[in-house]
Order: sequence, then C-alpha cells, then structure tokens
Amino acid sequence: MILILDFGSQYTQLIARRIREEKVYCKLYPGNRPIRSFSGIKDLKGLILSGGYASVYSKDAPWPDPEIWALDVPILGICYGMQLIAERFGGKVVPSKCREFGLANVNVECNSSLFNGLSSEETLWMSHGDKLSKIPKGFEITAKSDNSPYAAIENTTKNIYGVQFHPEVKHSVNGKAILENFIFKICGSKRDWTMKSYIVDEIKRIHEQVGKSKVLCALSGGVDSSVAAVMLYKAIGKQLICVYVDHGLQKLGEAERVCEVFGRMFGKNLIIVSAKKIFLSKLKGITDPEQKRKIIGHTFIEVFDREAKKLKGIDFLLQGTIYPDVIESVSIKGVKSPIKSHHNVGGLPEKMKMKLVEPLRFLFKDEVRVLGKELGIPAEIINRQPFPGPGLAVRTLGEITEEKLNILKAADNIVTEEVRKAGLYEKIWQSFAIILPVKTVGVMGDARTYEYVIAIRAVNSEDAMTADWVKLPYELLSNISSRIINEVKGANRVVYDISNKPPATIEWE
Repeated sequence: MILILDFGSQYTQLIARRIREEKVYCKLYPGNRPIRSFSGIKDLKGLILSGGYASVYSKDAPWPDPEIWALDVPILGICYGMQLIAERFGGKVVPSKCREFGLANVNVECNSSLFNGLSSEETLWMSHGDKLSKIPKGFEITAKSDNSPYAAIENTTKNIYGVQFHPEVKHSVNGKAILENFIFKICGSKRDWTMKSYIVDEIKRIHEQVGKSKVLCALSGGVDSSVAAVMLYKAIGKQLICVYVDHGLQKLGEAERVCEVFGRMFGKNLIIVSAKKIFLSKLKGITDPEQKRKIIGHTFIEVFDREAKKLKGIDFLLQGTIYPDVIESVSIKGVKSPIKSHHNVGGLPEKMKMKLVEPLRFLFKDEVRVLGKELGIPAEIINRQPFPGPGLAVRTLGEITEEKLNILKAADNIVTEEVRKAGLYEKIWQSFAIILPVKTVGVMGDARTYEYVIAIRAVNSEDAMTADWVKLPYELLSNISSRIINEVKGANRVVYDISNKPPATIEWE
C-alpha cells in the first residue's frame, strides 16, 4: 500500500489515480490526521505528501503527525509536501518573488533513482508561490528550473525525496515515469490491485455497513448511479429499492428510458416519483448557482425521506457520488478550498434521517466505467457521457423556467444526435448545450426575433479534474447551429465555448 496525505491540493486525488493506474493499492487521508488512525500501516510501502495552498511558515499551516517520519518507509513530498520536508529537516521556505504557475523546463539529475530513465531536461507542471531558499543538511539538489534553484531534493540515507512540481498532472510530460520510479524502484511496490479485488472488498464493506437493512437508491439513470445501484444489488439483492425522481431537469426522453431499462432490471423495486412541480417551484426566482445546487440537494433528500416513510425500514441512502464531486465541493479532508457544491455533497442537511452508502466515492469516472464492465452492465449505460447530478439546472443559466428547460432539452438533444451521427459521441468526454440568460435580435424570414442564445460545450478529459475543449469539425458545428436555429422555437443564436479547465469548469454553473 502507498499512503497519500492530503494537504489541500486540487490535484491530490490525481496522485491516487496515477498509482491505481499502475495497479498498486493506495489510501488517501487528511494530511494532519493522527498516524494511529491509519489503517493498513503494516502493509505500508511508501508515503506521499501532497501539495496544498497554504504556506508552511504560516501559523495555521497544516502539518502531518510527527510520527510519520519514523515509519521507516520512503517518503515523497510534492510541492507543499516538499516544503514540509525542507522545514522539518532544517531547510528554509520563503515567498517567491516570481510565482510559478504552468509548464516549466526543469533540469534533472538522471543519476537520481527518482529521475531514472528521463532526459536531462524535462517539461513539468509548476503551481506554487513559495520556494526553497535553503535545503536541509544531508539533502542533495536533483533538479532545478530558472525560477526554482531547488526544484527537487533528496536524502537517500533517510529515503526522503521532494519535488517542487506536480508529476501527477498530465501536463507534466514524464510525470508518470517519476511516480513509477518512486512506487516501484524506490518503494518496491507490486502491481496487485485490480477492479475485481475492489469489488470483493467493497461488497464486504457494504455487508458490514448495511447488514439486513433496506437501502434506498437515488437512481438517475446516469453512469454513476447505475453502477452504484448494480453494485448494491450484487451485494444485497432485494434489500435495494431504487427510486427515480422525475424532477424535470433530465435530458429529453430520459424518464422514459430509465423506466424501460431499469424496470427490466429491478422490477417492482423501481419506484418512479413525479416531482417536477416541486423542484421548479423551489427553484423559482433563484439565479445563484450555489443556491440552486443546495436547493436541489435538499429537495432530493426531502423526496427520499418521504418515500422511505412509505416503504418502512429504510435506514440507508445509496448515492453515486464520485471523487470529482467531492473534491470540488466541501472540505472533507479538512484543508481543501471548495470550488463548487455538488448536490450529493454540499446539499445534504445536517440531520439527515438516512445514513449514506457511497461505493464510488473515491473512484474517478473512468474507474467507474471499468467497474461497470466488471459488473456486466450493458455498454449503452456505462458508455454514456457524464451528466451532472443537478441535471440541466447547471446548464440553465439564470432563473430556471419550464420554457427555458424545454428550449434547452430540444437543443441538447440535437447536439447529442449530431455528435453521434459524426461518430464522435464515445470519443468525446462531454458534449452538450447550455441556455444563456440573454436574448439577442435575429431575423427569420421577414420577421424580427428576440430569442435566447444557446452555447455548445465539448470537452475531453481523463478524470474531470482538467479538461481541454474539443475542436469539433466546422461542418458538425454548422449542422448543430442550423438545426437548433431552425428546429428549436425560442433560440436564434448559437455560440461555441473554447475554454479549458482550469480556468473554466466543465459545467457553466
């Protein structure tokens, strides 16, 4: 096992993802958690200290339990983690006159075990405002950049390594090789963790958590909730009751599709709840994105609580929460700065009457798809593009009205149809429409129009933590635009979003 201590970096879970890709088991804990609370310490092969947004010299800077330094396993510090190492062993960290965010050319010492097999100059991703001004006694410099004379340090006697850059980010050209060197050459890990072993472990955990209680599933029909539902069904069978809330924020024809596909799978244990009027009434007049998400979250729980009372004996709520939802929502790790609230995370009331079961909480989307394949779920479900938990609410900017939702559903359906026709649907991470809260003047025939603007968004990503906009063919964009303007009443202009994540998010709200 590799243990990762999280000090608040938005990239922390990417470290775990890269390690899992190598079929090595890893666990992630809050950086300041006491060592006695770590499970599996006897199997520990290495320790990684993540990056973070704090400064190690600040009074409120998070520090690890001092006992980690006596674990007698290799340690790798990344960015803030390297600065913790420097300060701990007598080095010095200071504010940098020239902050470093983005790609940097780094000269590395190839004789170092950490950089074995790399070129003497590598392109790596930097993201820091502090830097080392003095390295600790007993440490050697193994990499440097124009702005960071101590871009990497190591003490082979203590088996401690530190890098100022982020090897876990895909923009670091050979970052994966650096992590592989640490995991295999330095820590001596083995490739023995698979999704099959995850299923065995998770089913055991579900049994221990749930026992003979009934579980209510928040089924949306998307990849995450579908895989979570089948996972629970495999574990507890008819103890699982699936509830599909028809809240009016789904894609066109989604409610009918869910009834058809999952009705066959779960039979009478699938309950359809019509709640469109409830959601729209509570969202009336609301324009703030965070408020929208939390209203949707609270309303979901209210509906499930109501259904649970009807069914009796419901003690648990199953949710298809995955890690990108968590990392961008609330500070579950104690030091993370939230980006946005996810309805499964930030919208839960403190006194919720049901306990949560979240079998996918620490998996990325691509891992969820692999899990779905292992569980035998049809490709038509697991190959669907990701769809946000709050549905079209986060793609309807400004106040949500039935008119705007109908316009958006029709436009979004055209996007999906045309992308499929072009053979690009399964090659693109996400492609969808957004309705903007502005109207523009147009002309159709001899008449003046004043209607809504539709934005098109298409991005590629591996994990939803970063994303690049897709350069869709002009002919495809032309077909989409022409169809929307001609077929969707209420829209007279189409624009294309060419923003990457970061700085933009995938969803507009």
